[in-house]
Amino acid sequence: HLARYNIILNFFHNPLRLFFNYLYQNISYRFNKHYLLTGHNTRTMPERRPFVRLPTDVYPVNYGLCLKPDLIDFTFEGKLEALIEVTQSTNQIVMNCADIDIITASFVPQGSEEINATGFNYQNEDEKVTLSFPSALQKGSGTLKIDFVGELNDKMKGFYRSKYTTPAGEVRYAAVTQFEATDARRAFPCWDEPAIKATFDITLIVPKDRVALSNMNVIDQKPYPEDENLVEVKFATTPIMSTYLVAFVIGEYDYVESQSSDGVTVRVYTPVGKAEQGKFALEVATKTLPFYKDYFSVPYPLPKIDLIAIADFAAGAMENWGLVTYRETALLIDPKNSCSSSRQWVALVVGHELAHQWFGNLVTMEWWTHLWLNEGFASWIEYLCVDHCFPEYDIWTQFVSADYTRALDLDALDSSHPIEVNVGHPSEVDEIFDAISYSKGASVIRMLHNYIGDEDFRKGMNAYLLKFQHKNASTEDLWDCLEQASGKPIAAVMGSWTKQMGFPIIVVDQEQQGDDRILTISQKKFCASGPHNGEDCPTWMVPISICTSEDPKCSKLKVLLDRPETTITLSGVGPDQWVKINPGTVGFYRIQYSSSMLESLLPGIRDLSLQPVDRLGLQNDLFSLSRAGMISTVEVLKLMEAFVNEPNYTVWSDLSCNLGVLSSLLSHTEFHEEIQEFIRDLFTPIGLQLGWDSKPGEGHLDALLRGLVLGKLGKAGHKPTLEEARRRFKEHVEGKQILPADLRSPVYLTVLKHGDSTTLDTMLKLHKQADMQEEKNRIERVLGAISAPDLIQKVLNFALSEEVRPQDTVSVIGGVAGSSKQGRKAAWKFVRDNWEELYNRYQGGFLISRLIKLTVDGFAIDKMAAEVKSFFESHPAPAAERTVQQCCENILLNAAWLKRDADDIHRYLLQRKAPPV
Repeated sequence: HLARYNIILNFFHNPLRLFFNYLYQNISYRFNKHYLLTGHNTRTMPERRPFVRLPTDVYPVNYGLCLKPDLIDFTFEGKLEALIEVTQSTNQIVMNCADIDIITASFVPQGSEEINATGFNYQNEDEKVTLSFPSALQKGSGTLKIDFVGELNDKMKGFYRSKYTTPAGEVRYAAVTQFEATDARRAFPCWDEPAIKATFDITLIVPKDRVALSNMNVIDQKPYPEDENLVEVKFATTPIMSTYLVAFVIGEYDYVESQSSDGVTVRVYTPVGKAEQGKFALEVATKTLPFYKDYFSVPYPLPKIDLIAIADFAAGAMENWGLVTYRETALLIDPKNSCSSSRQWVALVVGHELAHQWFGNLVTMEWWTHLWLNEGFASWIEYLCVDHCFPEYDIWTQFVSADYTRALDLDALDSSHPIEVNVGHPSEVDEIFDAISYSKGASVIRMLHNYIGDEDFRKGMNAYLLKFQHKNASTEDLWDCLEQASGKPIAAVMGSWTKQMGFPIIVVDQEQQGDDRILTISQKKFCASGPHNGEDCPTWMVPISICTSEDPKCSKLKVLLDRPETTITLSGVGPDQWVKINPGTVGFYRIQYSSSMLESLLPGIRDLSLQPVDRLGLQNDLFSLSRAGMISTVEVLKLMEAFVNEPNYTVWSDLSCNLGVLSSLLSHTEFHEEIQEFIRDLFTPIGLQLGWDSKPGEGHLDALLRGLVLGKLGKAGHKPTLEEARRRFKEHVEGKQILPADLRSPVYLTVLKHGDSTTLDTMLKLHKQADMQEEKNRIERVLGAISAPDLIQKVLNFALSEEVRPQDTVSVIGGVAGSSKQGRKAAWKFVRDNWEELYNRYQGGFLISRLIKLTVDGFAIDKMAAEVKSFFESHPAPAAERTVQQCCENILLNAAWLKRDADDIHRYLLQRKAPPV
């Protein structure tokens, strides 16, 4: 679910981050925890709902499940015949069940008479049902039979309906599933906990002109005796697996097919008439399966894998074993109309979901507390996989901007939470699908991989997968396997990163003694509000690498900092050499250098002798220190000016993101125009160098950089960029010269930002005409750039219209909130005015967290924090509680930052333009 991430709509600063942030920003993607501003006491945790896992006296061995969906009335009928084992005599069976009506239930002990259940007691709060029997069921095996009916809901969870339009323009519905975390129970009564694994025999009764898919291959298809328009489709028995990974899809699809080099049939299912758009994902999937088989030394365990694009889909994708479901934008690529960032996004999401086929599906977390391991691991290895398939993407540098710095920003808040969170009630699960589980999880696994080394890491992974295949495991089980493979204290090191929230700031000073450089290195917790100065300061076991200007890419020394402070001697380092901590920006911490050390590193930015990822890391650390009040923001602006020769896309992308944050902050002042001028000055040279049109020999990263820079210049009101964007937009609309996909976002953004009602109407017309969801989304995300108050309102109303798919409403509203001070106010009012409809639409899932974050995170006035807090006290959104706290904390931090630095920034921006005296 990579895709349940955070949208930070700094899309134009970074298309990759867009998507990440976009698919992810629930993290605040799916997650958030330590409670700022809850109740009257600023540090109380919310009430935890009492929760008990299912009793263990009965467990399933095999589910025989037959479902018959009605695609007109949106209901379904189901028959369950489950082979179960009774481990101790009981007269009741407790299962999970939600929004399902049981008609009859009975138990047939092996070799004995059928016993009918005499009562069904639904505990709706806990999503459980208790079946009562007139006499005790004895130890041994038997068959539980249940007939039931349910609803094909429109909430994008459980067994739900997804609206699509046929090529002829007729609106129809598909029946599809999304079970993670706890929604299999909406499709059939079951033991819906990840550790209660069983095999599944699934049969679907469907209209004969529809495609029916499930986890396994079809083994039999025959006419349904009671209705000649229906067929009965039977699927092979699955391996032993968890309920959350079961899936079925009934709809109209085309597909492309291939075979991986290790003999697995791979299909990509697309909307009818769009099979061509499945080819890119097919190519990635067929390369990826053998890569993982080789990496883990364990073959893919099923005969086939299907990847399918679903029209209405809340997350980015879902790794159902053998039938992976995706948003259309996370799977479909049109060679002519898809931009480079979309290709990269598809490659990453495919890599992420296929990694889960081993890590998550073959070996599954014992309980949701260990979700981070599933998601963090897949979020790390997707990059390894894309780097293997597309080395030209320079994807590991992008990881630092998309995941690593994002996780650092969130984890510096007092309202963050440890990677491992004890989860009880199902309502708490959605909340931990956030940037901590995904992005911090991926970052600490990247650090761990670097600490262990690839060979031992793979050895440990292989031991883990073999030991726990078809079973469940906890975080500690993986540490044990890696510890045995590497001989290093993995559990002790990693415990400090997963069981306590936050991370350290490493403070470094140096002294020259002859040919030796003596470094003093200390750690303390880094907080977004400044360094932690309390008594009980936590410490981490920090793997530290050190390099020098002699070889900036290679560590001269590696140490494990396991105490608050230490001294290190680097021999043979002359006074003219610089020393850099954390080469490759792999360790999950921020660094504060002494001023002399920092001075010596800065030329490495101008002359590019520091690696791109380290130029990015240095700038990002300083930006973060300025927000925390540890250095002046003016220092960072001076540093940013040193990036004028920067060639690397990801470095610019991160710079652009941080300038976006600053620009948003300064929109609350009288000198917002001055920071726009700063942005124009910084980006003009690289803009001139790149020009508008791609040149022969350019690659993926040049295309991403051009889009980023032109969007940044256009948004900041750079006249030549604006004029050229208007000219090209006019030709595009008139059909004279269609814009290349990579230029559409920057051009659309620029003309809207400086446009009027005619521009908006033209844009909405383009949206209506767009055949591809990617193009619709591209337009939806920039509509908020329009400036006039009445047009902003029009865009907000459009967000809730039939024209926008329910999962995309959030990015339209977020786009309005992120583009201007007026937009932010209007979006917040719109969310409050339409709260009931929005809340009901997302039923407390992770999209509601994303909506809240996008709408209010940019405020910078103390009283807004109180207003947000009080609104959510009277309109509770339990799955977004932590997000609300994080937003309130961010608003207070923004306000403090503005108070502290606004005057200095203003002076600096004025004097840099003043003629020399």
